[in-house]
Amino acid sequence: MTNKTLLTIQPNLYEEDYYLWIETTLKQIQNQDIENLDWQHLAEEIEALGIEQRRKVESYLKQLLIHLLLYCYWETEREFCQRGWKNEIANFRDELEFSCRSKTLYNYFLGCLDAVYLKAKRQAINKTGLPSATFPEQCPFTPEEILNSDYFPDSDKNEN
Repeated sequence: MTNKTLLTIQPNLYEEDYYLWIETTLKQIQNQDIENLDWQHLAEEIEALGIEQRRKVESYLKQLLIHLLLYCYWETEREFCQRGWKNEIANFRDELEFSCRSKTLYNYFLGCLDAVYLKAKRQAINKTGLPSATFPEQCPFTPEEILNSDYFPDSDKNEN
């Protein structure tokens, strides 16, 4: 059965069998069969990929900032949690750095930093129970520090 026949028989393939739609669309693109492409759904999927990439940047950034805040400001737990926080910081930093290899996503990271910091700060306050005033109003970390794998706030003071 050809792709053209398949789409003629199943015009709602996208809704009925998403994975088969992906396979069919990939084959059509590889064969340069542009006449039979499901352009509407293909455009929606490409748009969704871009949204997902931006969502990943925000998610990794938020988790990274939360852990940097915990590491820096939750002094009563530092002795017990520092190693785990450092591990989480490294993991989220690696993922964020990978995404930011794209200049467009790096610029997105720069543009969303302030808004994401406020969300991270709110979650750090909820997790720690510390007063809001404990944490800076604006992000205390530069973009360079956030992405620098060797950077830990007050690392000389907090080393175990």
